[in-house]
Amino acid sequence: MAEDYKSLSERVDELVTRISTIERRYGSVTLTNQTGGTISARTALCAVPQVAERQFGADVSSERAELIRLIAKKWVNGTILHYYFFLGSPWGADSAQLEVVRRAFTAWKSLGIGLEFKEVSSVGEAEIRIGFLRRNGSWSYAGREVLDIGQSERTMNLGWDLTQPGEIDTAIHEIGHSLGFPHEHQNPNAGIVWDEEAVYAALAQPPNLWSREKTHWNIIRKIPPDSVEGSNWDPNSVMHYPFGPGLIKEPAQYRNGLQPAPGLSQKDIELARFFYPAISNVYPELRPLESQKLSIAAGEQKNFSVIPQATRSYNFRTFGDSDTVMVIFEEHNGELRYLKGADDSGSDLNASFRVRLLKGRRYVLRIRLYYTFAGGDTAVMMS
Repeated sequence: MAEDYKSLSERVDELVTRISTIERRYGSVTLTNQTGGTISARTALCAVPQVAERQFGADVSSERAELIRLIAKKWVNGTILHYYFFLGSPWGADSAQLEVVRRAFTAWKSLGIGLEFKEVSSVGEAEIRIGFLRRNGSWSYAGREVLDIGQSERTMNLGWDLTQPGEIDTAIHEIGHSLGFPHEHQNPNAGIVWDEEAVYAALAQPPNLWSREKTHWNIIRKIPPDSVEGSNWDPNSVMHYPFGPGLIKEPAQYRNGLQPAPGLSQKDIELARFFYPAISNVYPELRPLESQKLSIAAGEQKNFSVIPQATRSYNFRTFGDSDTVMVIFEEHNGELRYLKGADDSGSDLNASFRVRLLKGRRYVLRIRLYYTFAGGDTAVMMS
């Protein structure tokens, strides 16, 4: 019989799917909290991989650190993010699951943002590498963190059936992490007071089976105030978890549960357009030994075309008291591909690199400003 030839991995995946189906069919698993109320433990939640928060020296002011943390995980605007689907066991999925993820990328792009998304068939070309291991939950590294993950490893996992009603929001949520957006329920401005032991107990149950450490990292912990844009909490953000009754003590209106509205909220849209505004492909040209002032504010970006007149190595360097990230892309068959970059944020250095360019090719240099000191001018030069 065909059943005899199934691998252990395939059988475990089938079992997880059957359990999920039973949970959906017969309702939520419930626990009783200390006050006698019931707690929903059915919802499978996203678990962001734990990455150490960046630390700064004593010479870095709180304002400067705030702007660096806010922007550091975001991509330079205009980046083409290539995504790859793992195929076959153990990380692959059927075409219906892949189509939901493609629609989720389209949902972000349809906002008119400056990022581009392109599906590729080679894992070595992709910044975002997506698996569908059912017993591994749903999670994603945040923004530029993916650049530190090995090329053969997943940067995102989508661990349950995305074809179920409303589950496209799971894919939209995880892509939001890949764009550098954190969990909204961990916004320090939310004012959420948890029944912490109830939260730990609920998330220790199926389908999540989280340890106390994972629950603390993904729910109880408040992200640093300087990691969130603005002061308003958005309970309808696609980056917000749903919560059942008995987990939230305050605000009182959410004691019986909190269910974000479907899809991207207005604040989600505004933040996406702030960090990744629509972008032109016509830029001023940067020529050798001609200094160009940046004249931009924190979070903003300046773009330059570079068209070398000779094939050789060129130096690119920023000047002035500022924190910047500088990246150069090469145009190849109408697409801009990453070539080299530098990030001087939090240091007393300036962003610089040396790179070999080819005569007649077109390159694009993008510089995003984190922070500039009062009264300081910032410029860039190639030589």
